[in-house]
Amino acid sequence: MAVPIVALVGTFLLAVLFYGVTAHIAARYVLGDVPVPRALAVGVVPAIIAFALQAYHPGVIILVSATADFFAIRAVYRLKYKTAGVVAAAHYTVSVIAAITIFNLVRLLGTAPT
Repeated sequence: MAVPIVALVGTFLLAVLFYGVTAHIAARYVLGDVPVPRALAVGVVPAIIAFALQAYHPGVIILVSATADFFAIRAVYRLKYKTAGVVAAAHYTVSVIAAITIFNLVRLLGTAPT
């Protein structure tokens, strides 16, 4: 069964928004006041990788995505390697915590009586 293009585009944009928001939270935590559009630019990178590599093992996706996220953060925010590493680690941590929370909430709501 073919997936409608609207569903693919919508899912991709939702992923960009998710990673953009988590990148902004991480950047604000480490760097202080930063502009939101930069975080949305960073959010595009893990979203593209997640879509492009979805057929691969999750370990491969995490490794490639974390590496690309580091370089995107370094380029977009013009940071040194060490600072970019701290922001990337914070971004990964915030993304995992937010994803687990959202997943658990959806699972919990799925058990609600109809």
